Amino acid sequence: MSDNIYLDNAATTTARPEVVEAMLPLLTGGYNPSSTHAHGRSARAALDTARADVARVLGAKPREIVFTGGGSEADVLAIVGAAKARAADGKHVITATFEHHAVLHAFDVLEAEGWSVTRLPVDADGLVEPSAVAAALRPDTTLVSIMLGNNEIGTVQAIADIAALARAVGALVHTDAVQTAGYLDLDVERLGVDLLAISAHKFNGPKGVGVLYVRSGTPVTAQIVGGGQEHGLRSGTENLAGVAGLARALTLAEAERPAVAARVGALRDRLEAAILAGVDGAIVLGAKATRLPHILSVGFPNQPSDALLMALDLEGVSASAGSACAAGSLEPSHVVAAIGVPPAYATGVLRFSLGRATTESEVDAAAAIVCRVVRQGETANV
Repeated sequence: MSDNIYLDNAATTTARPEVVEAMLPLLTGGYNPSSTHAHGRSARAALDTARADVARVLGAKPREIVFTGGGSEADVLAIVGAAKARAADGKHVITATFEHHAVLHAFDVLEAEGWSVTRLPVDADGLVEPSAVAAALRPDTTLVSIMLGNNEIGTVQAIADIAALARAVGALVHTDAVQTAGYLDLDVERLGVDLLAISAHKFNGPKGVGVLYVRSGTPVTAQIVGGGQEHGLRSGTENLAGVAGLARALTLAEAERPAVAARVGALRDRLEAAILAGVDGAIVLGAKATRLPHILSVGFPNQPSDALLMALDLEGVSASAGSACAAGSLEPSHVVAAIGVPPAYATGVLRFSLGRATTESEVDAAAAIVCRVVRQGETANV
């Protein structure tokens, strides 16, 4: 598969060599950080170093960093944990209709247990208006969760403005920032959030490890109990090698962020322009909004996305779809439905997501293949 053009970095990235190098000693010689003997103290030192490195990137204190098994776990711990910890203060919570399923399903859990959930709509550009959040806030609102950057269409939300409104009335603010590390500034003070989730495999780190930032003083009820690791918020022996890999990947991604974001954004724009020039009627989702530089979501009229993906795969291009097969027919993804994509386009949405290793020649080759495959599909559908 080495000749494949990989444009599905929003799904996952590969671990870079520096990350593997940081992990190897802890895979072969890492011990339990909770043990009090010399081996355990060495493991604890490695864990503390990784925690400090992550905190530095997020502008946080080391004690505010909680290591988890990934972004989904971090989101659920934040949402369910914070809501339950503040149940006595109120049981109204707010989110948006286009969030990642980890967030949406966490709110489903709360609703099933008696919480009142407001799910805010997004506009046609894929944005949540801060004024809509302000209008939804109530005296019993205890938590607002709006994602920083959307994983399907890449739109970036005004989280600092939303956070200021919510925190002014005493509500906690969580943001799913999983798609944004390495592309956006994640300083938690500038964002103004109480809880923030990231996942290592989205920024060239290992799979199966994530972070939840928890602002000091923020009440959160643990969802995994046991030995009380991670400040009592996430029990279980820490994935020491994974944590070290995450810290190295995040440190590198932040150091390279300005240059990588600019280069990848220019490549994304190049790919977008080529597809729009080569396919009549193609539309870009979220085109009028500020978008993450690595994500391009394109709707093709009257084309089934599953057939397009299969044809692209056969041509050596890996991408993903904005629709899923349900009951034998294509249904638009919840994000595509939330922004009101016209029916002719809704089941023909493809997401192309670039990465730090994507090259100009790959973008040009992919654009030519995409245009050819779509035009062939148009001919077949006539």
